[in-house]
Amino acid sequence: MNSFETLIGLRYVRARRRNHFISFISLTSMLGVGLGVMALITVLSVMNGFEKELKERILGMASHATVIAEGNALKNWQPVADDVSRHPEIIGVAPYFQAEGMLVNNKKVNGTIIRGILPAEEPKVAVVTEKMIAGELAGLTAGEFNIVLGKELARSLGVGPGDKVTLIAPQANVTPAGILPRLKRFTVIGIFEVGMHEFDSALALIHMDDGLRLFRKESPSGLRLKTNDILAAPKVSREVVSQLPGNYWVIDWTQRHANFFRALKTEKTVMFVILTLIVAVAAFNIISTLVMMVSDKQSDIAVLRTLGASPGSILKIFMIQGTIIGVVGISLGVIGGVWLALNVETLVPAIESMLGQKFLSPDVYYISDLPSDMHWQDVITISVIAFILCLLATIYPALRAARTQPAEALRYE
Repeated sequence: MNSFETLIGLRYVRARRRNHFISFISLTSMLGVGLGVMALITVLSVMNGFEKELKERILGMASHATVIAEGNALKNWQPVADDVSRHPEIIGVAPYFQAEGMLVNNKKVNGTIIRGILPAEEPKVAVVTEKMIAGELAGLTAGEFNIVLGKELARSLGVGPGDKVTLIAPQANVTPAGILPRLKRFTVIGIFEVGMHEFDSALALIHMDDGLRLFRKESPSGLRLKTNDILAAPKVSREVVSQLPGNYWVIDWTQRHANFFRALKTEKTVMFVILTLIVAVAAFNIISTLVMMVSDKQSDIAVLRTLGASPGSILKIFMIQGTIIGVVGISLGVIGGVWLALNVETLVPAIESMLGQKFLSPDVYYISDLPSDMHWQDVITISVIAFILCLLATIYPALRAARTQPAEALRYE
């Protein structure tokens, strides 16, 4: 592309036009592209932030992967745990026992997931010790039948540290008086809050030995694993299981929560498509701007043609002009979007403080802040798509300008 076409294209962008309406449309096109790009970057960064926050909260209590033995009973778990720990990508291994039961306090009854753990091993695979809002996980001692409850579960039962709850197991005892449910009184010694309703409202932790004794099991259900890289957990866990002697299988976090994360990904994709339409509308304004510019510059085009400019040169002039409008808009949008994405976590609390109102009430939403996690790959993808849309928007007006006949254009001049 030679310099004369570039210079004229730049001159048309910089020049003060006789038709101020064209200038206004050109400015709105530029701002429209910028706002669309800024909105895309900001919204995708916030959605990335929510996805990251939810992933951390879910995997704070759910393991990266779980190794389960045949018959859901892992006999002699310690040698198996030692074998698993030898893998360089495994940074934590802990046994667990899991069953379903009911917790009763006075007339309040709640179904719950009972997870038997070893307090000394559990912190290796979960962050529950960091999420304790009352008591300590170390208080779970074998034989004392203590229990740690999620915040919402404790609230619905109306209990706190020091109170007693009755755990009813689904197995039954056969007595002379008939078949009676198996139950045991537990003392609440702690309460945790992860920030995920799934765990806060339905999970109860007890010592693994107490769980095995109550549910009449001889061995834990399996091993919970934590990997060095969460994204590598599926691959690493399968490598671990393939090296273990015996019949074992593994369930990683992508399988256990597949529908949830698939829904998040789908929502992010749909939001990207919807917001891209904003950029498409702004690109359509570029078409309007250039069409009016071509009509306004008919005589200039005719003069250029008579001086020897080819239709291809005229095409390039107007494509350059439209592209510059798009590039300036994209640049403004990227600058604004990156700045907003990096500062949204401080801007939103400031706005909430000014208005005296919480946008995401903690009484309703478990994530009450607006997290942001900007990915440069998203910024580059958005910029490229916006540039392509703007470039495509210049084609029709530029072709129309290239087809201008000098004689027809100068007839009434």
